[in-house]
Amino acid sequence: MPQHLKIGRFDLPVARPLVMAIINVTPDSFSGDGFGNRIDAAVNSAQMAIAAGADIIDVGGESSRPGAASVSLDEEMRRVVPVVEAIARLGVPVSVDTTKPEVMAASIAVGASLINDINALQAPGAMEAVAASDCAVCLMHKKGEPGDMQNAPRYDDAVDEVWSFLHARKLAALDAGIESECILIDPGFGFGKTLAHNLALFGALERFGELAPVLVGVSRKSMLGEITELPVDQRVVPSVVAAVAAASRGATILRVHDVAQTVAGLKVWQKLGGSINARSGC
Repeated sequence: MPQHLKIGRFDLPVARPLVMAIINVTPDSFSGDGFGNRIDAAVNSAQMAIAAGADIIDVGGESSRPGAASVSLDEEMRRVVPVVEAIARLGVPVSVDTTKPEVMAASIAVGASLINDINALQAPGAMEAVAASDCAVCLMHKKGEPGDMQNAPRYDDAVDEVWSFLHARKLAALDAGIESECILIDPGFGFGKTLAHNLALFGALERFGELAPVLVGVSRKSMLGEITELPVDQRVVPSVVAAVAAASRGATILRVHDVAQTVAGLKVWQKLGGSINARSGC
């Protein structure tokens, strides 16, 4: 784990993994917590997350859950940009979960500090939108598209394939002029992976951390449902345990729904002796 992380204009010390709070401005979030077009409700939720200990707020206007339908550019812009602009005034880094370069550019213009792209800047114009700014980026791996990605995904070696993809995307970002200290990676748990693939990737988090700071997003996901046989609304404890497990393997950012519970779990873990050998870097 790096000692500091550069997120746009923010230089965040990393004494523990940073907690990224999920703010969905969608009507169809898999976890049932979407705010749709209710800007005030989304901003209020962000304020509560910050009060609970969130270091970064992640705003998303298009669901990427398995089977999700795509959202038009105009609709995603309408959902996301006003919320980003409002939350950016709260004094913490705002991340935008989008694949569309137009949404990236508009969000950066109103204060976004991080682009969280499940498509790893592969859309035409996406790389340029980030490179033209001081914004950080998280490059994620997925196999397939949300509509079909969980239809029997297969790999010869999931860890090697995901690592090679993220390595290639990092090199592409560097070639485009994005600074190394502004690049994060995400193995993409649940994005075209079976439980076995997810578990293999989780076990290899330290290897991914040697490539770049790692964001882990497993909060309330189906992999935890498969392990525990619990429905989405009963996965808070499994999500916190998974977050602490990711921290023990060197994750730099934990993307979560349940901020207060995750922060409490990390405090207990650290007090009981949990630690990670910090790597030099950002």
